[in-house]
Amino acid sequence: MTLVDRLLADTHNGASPSSAERASASLARGACPTLSAPMQTGDGLLARLRPLEPGLSPDTFTALMRAAATTGNGIVDITARGNLQVRGLTSESAERLSRMIADVPLPLATGLAIEVPPLAGIDPYEIADPAPLAADLRAVVAASGFQLAPKLSVVLDGGGQLDLSASAADLRADAVKAGLWRISAGGEAARARLIGHVGTGGVVPALTACLAALHASGPRARGRDLMAQMVAFDRFVENSDPLVRPASVAIPGLHDMGSAGTVLGLGLAYGQAEAPTLAHLAGRLADLGATEIRLARDHGFLVLGLAPASIDAALQLAKEAGLRLAADDPRNHIDACVGVGACASATIATQALAARLIAGAPSLFDGSVAMHLSGCPKGCARPAAADLALVGAPSGYGLVVNGTASRLPLAYRGEDGIGPAIDRLGRLVEEQRHPGETARACLQRLGEETVASAFREASASNGPSGQGK
Repeated sequence: MTLVDRLLADTHNGASPSSAERASASLARGACPTLSAPMQTGDGLLARLRPLEPGLSPDTFTALMRAAATTGNGIVDITARGNLQVRGLTSESAERLSRMIADVPLPLATGLAIEVPPLAGIDPYEIADPAPLAADLRAVVAASGFQLAPKLSVVLDGGGQLDLSASAADLRADAVKAGLWRISAGGEAARARLIGHVGTGGVVPALTACLAALHASGPRARGRDLMAQMVAFDRFVENSDPLVRPASVAIPGLHDMGSAGTVLGLGLAYGQAEAPTLAHLAGRLADLGATEIRLARDHGFLVLGLAPASIDAALQLAKEAGLRLAADDPRNHIDACVGVGACASATIATQALAARLIAGAPSLFDGSVAMHLSGCPKGCARPAAADLALVGAPSGYGLVVNGTASRLPLAYRGEDGIGPAIDRLGRLVEEQRHPGETARACLQRLGEETVASAFREASASNGPSGQGK
């Protein structure tokens, strides 16, 4: 019997992992900020929470926000992957938060991150519901004792309006058509390396075999390291059908879920909000008939149960709370950390800078440019590369083009002239963009040096220039 077969058999027989196996797996993944092991940040300890169930009642959500406000600094994040983060904790208050969450009660997922679309099982456009497969995989992994890399993630995506095709993952199972799934590794759906195709019954065994191969490769192995020949699995099937996914739909907006009604999608501005504000909003939404709140990708959440007659009132409440309401909101395309004043590591006011960018360079916000505003080079809000990044630096602001916040900036700008520099970047795209060309394509065509030079030209007369390169 292979390792995969034994794990599946043990799970189906009701076996559970030993305490030693659980401890081993926990230690292997100890680098992730959890409720039991929060991470030190510039504004205190940070705890990341992954609710086990997809939906929270408004009362549960309200209780969670109140607990965050009581124990942290009042700021919460919803991450790009739809996890909740409580900021500004201390060692003592983190323990108190844990007790308060247990009293709600709110079961939390632990260990390997296994993700499905936020409306799995509800979305009428999905090919298949991946939630039962995800539950089976969690049970198998819990019994395995695998030592896996911190932050390793698995996506099971059945398609639909709010799919996860654009979410990078170490391992993926994407529904190609009814009864057929594509197993791949290391990236988004369109870029991940093909491992093989399986029927529905082969999804969990195939993913388990992939995880076993990563376990055998060592506790730092990631999906990008996995090759098909490393996977001990003999149930792959031939397939000539391509994986077809429409462009991902933005979370903010109204989503028709057929018999499930209209779902209201909302987004936190720059991924953060004040917990008391969200607690108040949840209570008001419940008064309007909301029955469930689901955390979602791209720093968002979904509100279920609203009657059509209540939608306008719900949108007004969300607008008053400062949330993102629509797919064309320019804030959808900016990743920003909490910034100076909320984080000791930050040297710039990131959210004020975001407002200046939106007002001063509207040509950059056609939806194609990924923007990152980071208070320091750690780049907490966006680990991935951005088309444009402004990073806090000793001299003011550093400009990074096509890179992460940790990359050496191509040019710097002092505090007194960031406004002209922003205006210059906006004019550059406005003047140089070809008909039908996106802002991102224009920036890529112009090249990093041209973009950096435009930034320097605006700053040369008013602040430090010529630094970096």
